[in-house]
Amino acid sequence: MERLQAGKIRDEQERIVDESTPYRINARLSYYREVKTERRIPFEENILYEDDNLLLADKPHYLPVTPTGSAVNECLMHRLIKRTGNKDLIPVHRLDRDTAGLVLLSKIPETRKHYFALFNKGSINKQYEAVASLPTDSNTTEWLIESRIEASGKWILCHNVEGEINARSRIKLLDKNSDLARFSLSPITGKTHQLRLHMGLIGSQILHDRFYPELVPESVKVDYSKPLQLLAKNLSFTDPLSGIDHQFESAQCLSAWNSIKP
Repeated sequence: MERLQAGKIRDEQERIVDESTPYRINARLSYYREVKTERRIPFEENILYEDDNLLLADKPHYLPVTPTGSAVNECLMHRLIKRTGNKDLIPVHRLDRDTAGLVLLSKIPETRKHYFALFNKGSINKQYEAVASLPTDSNTTEWLIESRIEASGKWILCHNVEGEINARSRIKLLDKNSDLARFSLSPITGKTHQLRLHMGLIGSQILHDRFYPELVPESVKVDYSKPLQLLAKNLSFTDPLSGIDHQFESAQCLSAWNSIKP
């Protein structure tokens, strides 16, 4: 009853359910569990853009986008709800908690379907940057990687398998030294851990990856000084309602590459 009165229960379309909501057969309701105390993730998000329908945030490493595992209030969505007072804020795409960069959120239920459609139809351009080990082929600088990605059955890990292609990425080598390289990554599809797995297919591993090629046990404490060197750097699309051409860029840079540059 307390959650109903506080507007903390939502239906499958993210509409708030309360005591006055009519009963519907087969309705799917959800709510996030609550915790009294939660360890704060010591990094801050920034709001880069906002209009009547959208909010664009620049997410730090280690902060999940939505509640997951032990992180409930310490997620981008809840931080922004508290900061803006807008309980209708919903992310319209996902970004791994270990990945930093741009996250687009819908501000109002009435228009969010148009922004979900941008991602579902592939009408939005996303570009990432990564610092990783040198690729196997030292003479190649651009790749189109195509594979089939499925869940591996091991926790949240995925793997490349034989079968019909369902994942595509473009990878471009931007710079390198004797040990590391900087890449531009453009996912054409949006499978879980797609960029990490596709980097593996060119013989390269993203620096400080706790999942691939080997899963680091949860018992090993996270070292905040070694974030995953993957950044959602650019986001561009035509707003389906206003017709405005948006081009956004994260203000963040990958620390591992900056530290080795003169």
